[in-house]
Amino acid sequence: MVRRMLGDGLEVSALGLGCMGMSDFYADRDEGEAIATIHEALDRGVNLLDTADMYGPFTNERLVGQAIQDRRDEVIIATKFGNVRDESGAFLGISGRPEYVVACCDASLQRLGVEVIDLYYQHRVDRTVPIEETIGAMADLVRAGKVRHLGMSEASIATLERAVAVHPIAALQTEYSLFSRDPEGGLPEACRRLGVGFVPYSPLGRGLLTGAITSLDALASDDWRRGMPRFAPENLDANVALAASVAEIAAELGATSAQVALAWVLAQGDDVVPIPGTKRRRYLEENLGALDVVLDAAALARLDAAVPRGSAAGERYPAPTMAHLDG
Repeated sequence: MVRRMLGDGLEVSALGLGCMGMSDFYADRDEGEAIATIHEALDRGVNLLDTADMYGPFTNERLVGQAIQDRRDEVIIATKFGNVRDESGAFLGISGRPEYVVACCDASLQRLGVEVIDLYYQHRVDRTVPIEETIGAMADLVRAGKVRHLGMSEASIATLERAVAVHPIAALQTEYSLFSRDPEGGLPEACRRLGVGFVPYSPLGRGLLTGAITSLDALASDDWRRGMPRFAPENLDANVALAASVAEIAAELGATSAQVALAWVLAQGDDVVPIPGTKRRRYLEENLGALDVVLDAAALARLDAAVPRGSAAGERYPAPTMAHLDG
């Protein structure tokens, strides 16, 4: 497995594994297959497992903890706090209050069944709390030995600059793919300047870039993506057409659409570590094949032309969720 270095001296596999869909948001979940997928990922050298307290809510951390209980030394566990949900799954807002940070960390440690979290992210920036207070509380967790490295998710450049002034930030996690290229407005460059690694989530456009979704019929009735703007009837056909252009290029390269889409993200820098999510071993195997896909300058230019920045139809999230993003 190829390794890459994030910030703060954190070395991880070049591809991580997003575990969210194993417990929440997407349909057709199978806990046994999910655990087998995690084990297969570890067997193949993937060591960065990404979860969060809100996934489930709370059940995904338990699942990850169960899967790694005998393999703790092989894993970099990344989890998150900040999106507040209750046991029923209702979204209650965002919190970066220092006392909430500490309580969430203790609860995550218990659910994961570990003594220390390797990478602890603020899932969303709480704009009602100075970032210095939130990161200060997270830094206290490092000093207490409960956390090794700190991360942020969906933070703006200005917020990230203020955060690193308090404590080193190992990684910034933000949605980034051929479909979601907003970070190209200077965010990766800012991360490099500040010594922060870049961890793209949803690098396959929530499945759209795999070519497997050509209509809403491909999604179960309770699949969360049905409520996402890019899957709305007025946008889906245009996005499927963009994905088809990626598929054409992939076929010429002898790879799958998913592999080429991931290879494109990997080609954006040696400090870029995408975390494609899957809950099945067969898709894990396909995704890992992206590490063998070499995109030369001509192929990268063709992909940029096929899916230009801003060409995806629809916002990344519904309007209420977009309002919670830092920027």
